[in-house]
Amino acid sequence: MEKLQNFINGEYCDPTKGKYIDNYEPATGKVYSLIPNSDEEDVRLAVEAAEKAFPIWSKMSIEERSKILVKLSEGIEARMDEFVQAESKDNGKPLSLAANVDIPRAVSNFHFFATAILHFASESHNMEGVGINYTVRKPIGIVGCISPWNLPLYLFSWKIAPALAAGNCIVAKPSEVTPYTAYLLGKVAQEAGMPSGVMNILHGEGRSVGDAIVKHPKIKAISFTGGTQTGENIARTAAPMFKKLSLELGGKNPNIIFADCDFKEMLSTTLQSSFANQGQICLCGSRIFVERSIYNKFKEAFVKRVATTVVSNPKDPAAKMGAVVSKSHMEKVLSYVELAKEEGGTVLTGGVQVNLEAPYDGGYYLRPTVIEGLAFDCRTNQEEIFGPVVTITPFDTEEDVLMMANSTQYGLSATLWTSDLKRAHRIADQLQAGIVWINAWLVRDLRTPFGGVKASGVGREGGWEALRFFTEPKNIFIKY
Repeated sequence: MEKLQNFINGEYCDPTKGKYIDNYEPATGKVYSLIPNSDEEDVRLAVEAAEKAFPIWSKMSIEERSKILVKLSEGIEARMDEFVQAESKDNGKPLSLAANVDIPRAVSNFHFFATAILHFASESHNMEGVGINYTVRKPIGIVGCISPWNLPLYLFSWKIAPALAAGNCIVAKPSEVTPYTAYLLGKVAQEAGMPSGVMNILHGEGRSVGDAIVKHPKIKAISFTGGTQTGENIARTAAPMFKKLSLELGGKNPNIIFADCDFKEMLSTTLQSSFANQGQICLCGSRIFVERSIYNKFKEAFVKRVATTVVSNPKDPAAKMGAVVSKSHMEKVLSYVELAKEEGGTVLTGGVQVNLEAPYDGGYYLRPTVIEGLAFDCRTNQEEIFGPVVTITPFDTEEDVLMMANSTQYGLSATLWTSDLKRAHRIADQLQAGIVWINAWLVRDLRTPFGGVKASGVGREGGWEALRFFTEPKNIFIKY
């Protein structure tokens, strides 16, 4: 049984207390490695290493830091197959998804911020006849980065790449459910020539090592992606310590379909936006609102496509969906299907576990699920399920669909399908969401701000927003 290790001060090491937790392969339901269950002592060692490294890394020229991060991106790319295999095995997703989305996007994240820092500039403000103000931006110091299990390396790199590019040292925790690609990242950092102590990666449960990262007084900023409740707990701890906070939290995203849409393109994209990564993407459109005049046409076509979706083991080239991430998560998703029935919903397809042949007979597979007949404000339509479950609801007017779309506590993203340009602008302007896609879904430009409103988070990631978060501005005035 392989034992993963922490990565502290440029070296792999065991957790100080010698505690480990099981790492399950979702496709089989079996333990295939052991993960360090780190605690505050491991965090202390990581912070000490980061403290020593910070003067070296922060005073290094931007060009030197950029070259190291480019090498890091190239190192992941050189090990593409190893990372793809690890991500698929750890997360349960099809190999094709890891190969086409997760790992390439992680490579892009490191490369983007490695080059973006070369062009990052601050402002100056001339006061006529008085003097000039100019702003410099300095790295914060040591920052904590805590990432989720749904897109493990992709979202891990989304945080640590801008933090490192800006000159910070990091103490980072990947999800204990999907730690393997973050574990591999240490090897790539060594090969890229990153100074020891700049990037420290600790594994373990949130209540032990995650909590210790948030509470450590020398960690000055926290970037977290995960559940809204956990984000609330982090804010409760970090805010009184005056730490900078970036919280990318839950979503219950609407997908609004008007009758004048390009039906073929909409249908194909809606399948993706509903069930990509087994529905385990914070941006998935889990509430589908369809204009009544095409509701039955949509329902018939959509359910037919969903019912024939191939759910199989991650290595099956035909697989469109793999396993959900864990047994407990599978049980949670199924419990919401039962709740939907209690609330008066009708399951049109799916809603059941899929049993595969050995060696995948113990895996966590679910049929993609479509439910109709639910009130817009019932629990199933208000609470984040984060799995392959969508609801479909007809609407009659713009006012009605906007009311339903904006009715949840969340406001991460929204998708809108229409050929009416004026309507597209009008609806997009009124949707309470940080991101709106019109006639598309999950088109990402790394230069744009990413994040949500309401209970979907605080702050923005991506582009200059990320580099601003991981730096502190200082205004300097010179009198003429």
